[in-house]
Amino acid sequence: VQLQAFGGGLVQTGGSLRISCAASRRTFNTYVMGWFRQAPGKEREFVASIGRSGIVTYYADSVKGRFTISRDNAKSTAYLQMNSLKPEDTAVYYCAAFYGRSPQISSQDMNNYDHWGQGTLVTVSS
Repeated sequence: VQLQAFGGGLVQTGGSLRISCAASRRTFNTYVMGWFRQAPGKEREFVASIGRSGIVTYYADSVKGRFTISRDNAKSTAYLQMNSLKPEDTAVYYCAAFYGRSPQISSQDMNNYDHWGQGTLVTVSS
């Protein structure tokens, strides 16, 4: 599956932004979707993931209560709604996917993900 992330941009501290990840396959509903981010000079880190049916979600502690991951299987698209943004959220955000054997599967481990998009830059100004 090919993934394309888009919707990044410049936003002020406290603002909101929604980024999207469009997938190329009709079998999108069999894939677990995840969002990861990489800030300048730092390693890539997990942000959020969602199981193939949208029931199971995981969040990094740093974004819990502020970010919401969702998906629309009919549109083969995953979303990351980001609220109350902080300067430390500035990063390139990547979407990723792997085949999920059951609706209960989701993962925070980037090693499980074998499909990656190209990334979209989110900049939060102070």
